[in-house]
Amino acid sequence: MNRRNFLKNGSLAGITLSAFGLGACATSAPAAQTNNASSAAPAPATASASTSASPEEFQLNEVTIQELQRKMQSGELTSRAITQLYLDRIQAVDQNGPKLKSVIEVNPDALQIADALDQERKAGKVRGPLHGIPVMVKDNVDTADKMSTSAGALALANNKASKDAFIVKQLRNAGAVIIGKTNLSEWANFRSTNSSSGWSGRGGQTRNAYVLDRTPCGSSSGSGVAVSANLCAVSVGTETNGSVVCPSAVSGVVGLKPTVGLVSRSGIIPISHTQDTAGPIGRTVTDVAILLGTLASVDPADAVTKESTGKAQPDYTKFLDANGLQGKRIGVEKSFLEGHVAIDALLQKALDQLRSKGATIVEVEMMKKIREVSGNSFKILQYEFKDGVNKYLATANAPVKTLADVIEFNKKNEAQSMPFFKQEILEMSNKLGDLNTKEYKDAVAKQLSGSRAAIDNIMKEHKLDAITGPTYGPSWCIDLVNGDSFTGYGMSTPAAISGYPHITVPLGLVQGLPVGISFFGRAYSEPELLKIAYAYEQISKNRTAPKFLKTTNPS
Repeated sequence: MNRRNFLKNGSLAGITLSAFGLGACATSAPAAQTNNASSAAPAPATASASTSASPEEFQLNEVTIQELQRKMQSGELTSRAITQLYLDRIQAVDQNGPKLKSVIEVNPDALQIADALDQERKAGKVRGPLHGIPVMVKDNVDTADKMSTSAGALALANNKASKDAFIVKQLRNAGAVIIGKTNLSEWANFRSTNSSSGWSGRGGQTRNAYVLDRTPCGSSSGSGVAVSANLCAVSVGTETNGSVVCPSAVSGVVGLKPTVGLVSRSGIIPISHTQDTAGPIGRTVTDVAILLGTLASVDPADAVTKESTGKAQPDYTKFLDANGLQGKRIGVEKSFLEGHVAIDALLQKALDQLRSKGATIVEVEMMKKIREVSGNSFKILQYEFKDGVNKYLATANAPVKTLADVIEFNKKNEAQSMPFFKQEILEMSNKLGDLNTKEYKDAVAKQLSGSRAAIDNIMKEHKLDAITGPTYGPSWCIDLVNGDSFTGYGMSTPAAISGYPHITVPLGLVQGLPVGISFFGRAYSEPELLKIAYAYEQISKNRTAPKFLKTTNPS
């Protein structure tokens, strides 16, 4: 969750067009602090697992889910071999070498799970496209195994979930190998106004795989970096506002924030029941579509998912069409057309490519209306965070049972829990009333109805299939003293506060730093957005693997 955006100009929808800091960072990012000594270490390398000395070289580099399935089907590789290769890769690149710190913990049972799935394949049973595929899950998603679920917080370092989150059950049933949990901005970046994205007390500071002293954005920092650095095939992130699309954009990968209601939130440490959702992250639109088909389902424990009855699709790949732009009408927000000369050039190239494949581009003005209805967004999240966290902690296997307990734990363990920034958002949230408070109820009603009307009306008026623009600006310098300095665009807010779907695809590089292009639209328009994103991906081919540079200015 990009909490700094909530505070800028008192509005979620503020667009920062300040200068992009693209020179060398003043100092390199500090070595990641890891306080969780009990976390399981990656399995040791075996003779069959070729871990290259160069982080840019890897046997499974940029491999897709479909390619992995073909290798397993032909007998070239097994799920165990693939899992071992990724475990070795994590050890070589994430824990050693560049020390990305995107993985907070690996699953000590991963190889055994892979073995069982290999036996099923030998017996003629293949559960689906994820059978035997290693998947990472963000560390705010419950897994009932030997791994903890902590949201990166030391107060929850030993919280072993009693049961899987609904989406984890979906993954296991689909035959996925949960290979590990990813690091994140602690409490999904809802702890301090001065936080550094990708830092958590339990996992330390996640680094951007393209340039190591640059931010991975957040809060699904590790989920974006792990996919980009080829530490897994795909990953699961969560978003309240920007937490899937920002880390995906700055890590040069594809990320999709689904419609709120398409994917269950039960068993996920919450911020907001009106905005939270889990979402898939992958290196290609196809991989994201495959993972979304597994995640999307009605969950009796999450009432909002009932709204997706008849709308969730078991196979989103059927909507992928290289000619899918023909006849599409795509709106581009006028205020996003002039922000930074390099991004402006990339955006204009993208718009030309969209037109070349049959799309009509229409300039629209929507952000002014979004600003008008989003003024109380931060307050809404504070109310919902207190309510949701208290409910989660009440049944968690952790010594803290309330948000107030978390605050006291951090105070008592300040040197370890708060070495760089404090917990003012936790404290502000804890002082608020319950969800029956008039201030809260009025704010929610205004924001939901106003944001949805703004998007629906502009799309109806111009007969649009989607709205586009740069997702965010390039990655900024990691700064544990001053915290994040969000620069550039901010495309996440309209879809976030309305609960509508949003996908980001690589747009290109600005001085070696990835930026993304966004497409969002009406509720449950994932099939349309995936079709558009896939067609754009096929003509642009902007994804490039990271080179793990120390800085943007090595000299």
